[in-house]
Amino acid sequence: MLITYGQALGDYLFDVFVAKFDFWLAFGLVAQLLFTARFLVQWISSERAGNSVVPMSFWFFSMAGGMMTLVYGIAKREPVIILGQSLATIIYIRNIMLIIKSRATGSKTLAE
Repeated sequence: MLITYGQALGDYLFDVFVAKFDFWLAFGLVAQLLFTARFLVQWISSERAGNSVVPMSFWFFSMAGGMMTLVYGIAKREPVIILGQSLATIIYIRNIMLIIKSRATGSKTLAE
């Protein structure tokens, strides 16, 4: 029984990641890696600061990964991805705008 499930899982993973490998799969994987990188930079920044901080790079990785994921969703005609990333990308861009505005006025933010 375990052998059957293992073979089925192996066949599934082969089908998903090897047999169907194309430009859009590679694009989507890069988008997801960028999106994941935002958590790594946030974690490293927080460890260095000794408390929880959200660095500006977090928002840039969010925006880049989110926009690439949105393009992927549009190309693959995935309504769940399109809806989820459309609003999220707007929020990422707005946060970047607020940080830039705050820095321009000389306010101290967590993004510094």
